[in-house]
Amino acid sequence: MKSGELRTMSDEQLGLALTDTIKHLFSLRVQSATERLETPSEMKKARREIARIKTIIRERVLKAQKQPQLVAKGK
Repeated sequence: MKSGELRTMSDEQLGLALTDTIKHLFSLRVQSATERLETPSEMKKARREIARIKTIIRERVLKAQKQPQLVAKGK
């Protein structure tokens, strides 16, 4: 999923996407350990997807923390 698509999601949807991707990465790791993984690049893609989602969540948290400070300075 592209970062533009992720940015349009709500916080709840991002949380669900994060847990789904983490579960997918776990299953890929299990497949890698127990049997041949058909596409090893899927693990890399899943890790990057998790990083994208966490980055967007962090940006939103920082923006929410910054908003009240801007309002307080304006008074």
